[in-house]
Amino acid sequence: MADSMKTQLVSAIHLQEVELEEQPAGSQLDPKDSSNAPEQTFTVEDAVETIGFGRFHILLFFIMGSASIVEAMEIMLLAVVSPEIRCEWRLNDWQVALVSTMVFLGFMVCGVLGGYIADRYGRWKVVFGGFVWSAYFSLLTSFAPSYGWFIFLRSMVGCGVAGVSQGFVLKTEFIPAKYRAYLLPLASIFWMTGSMLIIVLGMLVVPTLGWRWMIRISVTPSVLLIFLFRFIPESARYNVSAGNVRAAVKTLQWIADMNRASLPPGRLVEPTVNERGSWRILLNSSFRRTSLLLWYSWFVASFSYYGSVLSSSELLEKNLLCVTDADPEHQVKHVHEDGLCFCIPFGPGDYRTLLISCLGEVALVPLNIFLLNVLGRRLSLTVLQLLAAVLFMMVNICTTMFGFTLLLFLLRSSVSMNFSVVYIYTAEVYPTAARSLGMGFCTSFSRIGGMIAPFIAQVLMSRSVVLALSPFAVACVVCGLGNFLLPIETKGRALLQNS
Repeated sequence: MADSMKTQLVSAIHLQEVELEEQPAGSQLDPKDSSNAPEQTFTVEDAVETIGFGRFHILLFFIMGSASIVEAMEIMLLAVVSPEIRCEWRLNDWQVALVSTMVFLGFMVCGVLGGYIADRYGRWKVVFGGFVWSAYFSLLTSFAPSYGWFIFLRSMVGCGVAGVSQGFVLKTEFIPAKYRAYLLPLASIFWMTGSMLIIVLGMLVVPTLGWRWMIRISVTPSVLLIFLFRFIPESARYNVSAGNVRAAVKTLQWIADMNRASLPPGRLVEPTVNERGSWRILLNSSFRRTSLLLWYSWFVASFSYYGSVLSSSELLEKNLLCVTDADPEHQVKHVHEDGLCFCIPFGPGDYRTLLISCLGEVALVPLNIFLLNVLGRRLSLTVLQLLAAVLFMMVNICTTMFGFTLLLFLLRSSVSMNFSVVYIYTAEVYPTAARSLGMGFCTSFSRIGGMIAPFIAQVLMSRSVVLALSPFAVACVVCGLGNFLLPIETKGRALLQNS
């Protein structure tokens, strides 16, 4: 009897094992047991889009925008101070042009270096370090005892500004895709504010205290802003690419709390990118054509922008305008005599013309936003470059002072909008692993354009206005046509994490 029961028990156990083996794996899970359910995960892109736009982005927008104000003041200072140093150190045209060239040389050298460091060690460190560096050397510039010291110190300022420009990448990586076409063009308001502030300072301070005190006063906002950078976190996209997921989650949670939102459910999962900051990414098969065309686009963007700024300054300083209703002051054509310098400071009317032309950088921002959202990035670049080419040649037309001011206004609008679009496109097209390096290479190529522009706008202008403005127009036409060949449209596209 006992043997029979043992036999039945063994048979039952054997039958149960056979049934379990034949049952599908998924049917063995208890639906009530949540521990067996697949784990939910999300990416940084998911988190940024889920958190959306809020108070953090407003804070980011104004702090990084204030950094743009300081950056603009450092660059635009050259247009205001040129007549003063020309007179003080009795400089020739090429020596005045060399000042701008040395600033852009410092920017070019440190642009690639700053991009590499930002991809390898973080965006925030480069932006903050560049900010402190540029403020320190700008202050030293005001004590320059000679022309040689002045151009050396200004080149160091350019190196620092190259680091500050990485703030655009840091800002872009926190903004949701659908807001980028609106917020990033609006950032030009801060650049315009910086440009106008340095012109107002020149108008108020230079005639009484001199250009040295103007520079010292212009450094004051930099000192104040240094203490605000602690409110800007390191890029979460950089942190995950470097394998620091915990820091990325902490940053995203802080942003979500500030925006009164929540992170997506689950765990942040992103692959670690080992090849960060590698130039090979920029020239691989996916990005080779884009990189080559962008390098030329950046060259032309800077060449045309600073060409418009320095040309207007030169035309006003030397009264080279073809103006039909010129007042007696502007009827005098200033020329070199016996190799001596020009000691012709800007008058109040000249400062007003520069101020009005600066307004052109933001007056057409709504048009810029419309072009970005309707035409996309590539076609917007083409339209704006061709428009700039036409306006450059129209500056040669004899007109009234009002007409010249209007032309400068429209010219500054077009070249400024083009610069804004090329910034946005570059930050969107490259992956996180090489975004800062890509921006660094592009800004370095742009500074080559900035280095050449002074020798055309400030040296060649004295010989022929038409001859000086033609290279800017031709470069814009070639670039506008070349933008048709850009293979990638980034309108509405998520930022890539790796290539």
